[in-house]
Amino acid sequence: MKIITTDEAPKAIGPYSQAVEANGFVFVSGQIPLDPLTGDLVNGDIKKQASRVFENIKAILKTSGCTLKNVVKATVFVTDLKNFAAINEVYSQYFQDHKPARSFVEVSALPKGAQVEIEVIAVKEE
Repeated sequence: MKIITTDEAPKAIGPYSQAVEANGFVFVSGQIPLDPLTGDLVNGDIKKQASRVFENIKAILKTSGCTLKNVVKATVFVTDLKNFAAINEVYSQYFQDHKPARSFVEVSALPKGAQVEIEVIAVKEE
């Protein structure tokens, strides 16, 4: 098991890693819309928050030698399912022709008051 860490994404806010590589897979921990420089929650609408989450995920994947095209599964957690369409709009900009499996789940709350959190699993190509 290899721990993946980068300064280009927010530091973990608990006892976990940004990502872990194991058996050819990269498991990226759930990312909320934190600014990697300040560690503060990005203000703005759900689209701006979702974009920040994807930029954080991209940075972590890059450090592991992957891109979004390596993602095989994504899980999206939201505090309000009414944001489904807006998040899908942002999601489709990052996953254009590539369509990994996905779950989209409403939860009662997320860390730091975030409205969205996304985790992904990627497979490393040999």
